[in-house]
Amino acid sequence: MHYNIALLPGDGIGPEVIREAVKAVDAVCARFGHTVRYTTGWVGACAIDRCGNPYPAETHALCMESDAVLFGAVGDPRYDNDPTAKVRPEQGLLAMRKQLGLYANLRPVETFAALADKSPLKRERVEGADFLCIRELTGGMYFGEKGRRDSGDTAYDTCIYSRSEVERILELAFTYAARRRGHLTVVDKANVLETSRLWRQVAQEMAPQHPDVQVDYMYVDNAAMQLIRDPKAFDVLVTENTFGDILTDEASCITGSMGLLASASVGAHTSLFEPIHGSWPQAAGKGIANPLAAILSAAMLFEYAFGLGAEGKAIRQAVAASLDAGVVTEDLADGGKASSTAEVGDWIAQFINDNK
Repeated sequence: MHYNIALLPGDGIGPEVIREAVKAVDAVCARFGHTVRYTTGWVGACAIDRCGNPYPAETHALCMESDAVLFGAVGDPRYDNDPTAKVRPEQGLLAMRKQLGLYANLRPVETFAALADKSPLKRERVEGADFLCIRELTGGMYFGEKGRRDSGDTAYDTCIYSRSEVERILELAFTYAARRRGHLTVVDKANVLETSRLWRQVAQEMAPQHPDVQVDYMYVDNAAMQLIRDPKAFDVLVTENTFGDILTDEASCITGSMGLLASASVGAHTSLFEPIHGSWPQAAGKGIANPLAAILSAAMLFEYAFGLGAEGKAIRQAVAASLDAGVVTEDLADGGKASSTAEVGDWIAQFINDNK
């Protein structure tokens, strides 16, 4: 098969980790007989520098014309340190999600045996943890009306959800739960928030339509605690935008490194695949960035965009082998020999090529 992939490296370490993800994609395509054409676009601070827009029209057109998008990261200290900036790199990511209709963010959390002791949690708590977080992406407080009044001394952010927005993300969550272990946890704050009460009402109405899925409900503060106390209790977790943003970053500690967490954003148009870490501009160009999350995002690209499970599995096996062999960047080296970003990517690509 032939595929067209849009590359949006973005800012900071984004170009470096995407470069290594491409090596893995190329190795898999060579092994399984696929061909791929890459086209690079601009997003984030680099796009602002280029044309004043963090998600320019030509980048959107590229995404719409592609079969999948492989994205790095956005963010730059010039904007982080300027609270008055009207145009920000992160607006590019939000605009991309909105314009592509990417209403669901999928973040699998899976522990690798070689890293079980790197988690701040005890090995017996994290070993075997394997769950999927589904975060609603295009509604809620991040997209509601916001502003300031009283000469700027009062600020507000409005959280709004419609029934249709809630139904479509819950339908996706039920579908993925049915494909996994049949357990769905709906996370909300229904004892306080009206939007959460709508989420819970809709979930309760939909549950009888999915008798193969066991549904439970959990307040977000309790969910935050249970993720740490007993992460193996979860199978699929679904929640709204702001809660999902916080909980998925919390869940990153379970794996032992945020540098291993990949994600997919899916919806109406072209699906997007990205590591969940930020742009880490302080490390840009130093060859120390961990590329594994970007490489695992490429595995999700094969699985979720193209329906090619064997190809995704080949990448995951190569990543696991690199961890077992100690071919890791300095964040995982524990004072031992650290490999560069490029060396890790080269090793994984070679492993894929050698294990046909």
